[in-house]
Amino acid sequence: MDSTLPLTTTVTATRHHVSCDLSEEVVILQLQDGIYYGLNPVGARVWALVQEPRTVEDIKASLLNEYEVEPSQCDRDLATLLSELSIRQLIEVRHEGCDTVSRPPNV
Repeated sequence: MDSTLPLTTTVTATRHHVSCDLSEEVVILQLQDGIYYGLNPVGARVWALVQEPRTVEDIKASLLNEYEVEPSQCDRDLATLLSELSIRQLIEVRHEGCDTVSRPPNV
């Protein structure tokens, strides 16, 4: 897993979005910038999981249980997706033992 996002990190969806399931995919409207984002079925599963606060470890375990994927590939793909969701201000990242929430600067 990306060293900037330890397995004990908690992530959760922000409140500044509207999302809609479309078959097995998800479309998300980030309300602050008015931009739509689309997620494939695996991304949609991650999105469903982060609707409640979850650790990166819990999300990874769910994906490994539900999909045929090598753990190392899951690590890379999950780190990339969570990073993109954070950059787009669609998730909040809370590091273990830290009372502050990491939010990227406005992009």
